[in-house]
Amino acid sequence: MGCATSSQFGAARVMEPQVLASETSFTVDEVEALYELYKRMSFSIIKDGLIHKEEFQLALFRNSEKANLFADRVFDLFDLKRTGVIDFEEFVRSLSVFHPKAPTSEKTSFAFKLYDLRGTGYIEKEELRELVLALLDESDLCLSDSTVEAIVDNVIDDSVLLCYQ
Repeated sequence: MGCATSSQFGAARVMEPQVLASETSFTVDEVEALYELYKRMSFSIIKDGLIHKEEFQLALFRNSEKANLFADRVFDLFDLKRTGVIDFEEFVRSLSVFHPKAPTSEKTSFAFKLYDLRGTGYIEKEELRELVLALLDESDLCLSDSTVEAIVDNVIDDSVLLCYQ
């Protein structure tokens, strides 16, 4: 892959794969393969070398137009710099949590943040319900309201909030 120039990606600057590999769970070869995936995603709709929310959603769900809470949450967690787009460094660093060699603590933290919709440090019943309903909306699974409530009730008691420490 080598060094990318700023003209290749507009204002985006791409880190050397060796640097990203040393700071994540990926090998240099894996970082280079991720770069190819990143290029396809970042040029799928808006041709600027950055992954926009629509491109991210298209890659995950093959649909860039339908609102999707799950895709929004994952995108927000990948957008480490809070710029509204994902650059290559953010892409690699964020995907690293899914690597088999990534520490369990990183995986747990990511999962917790995914469900903590309001960013309060706690997962409330309503947040869990919202995410379960959003995931069901994206699947072929149909559950009654009472079944969804039973799932949520079995995970979170009315008097308890889930927190990550």
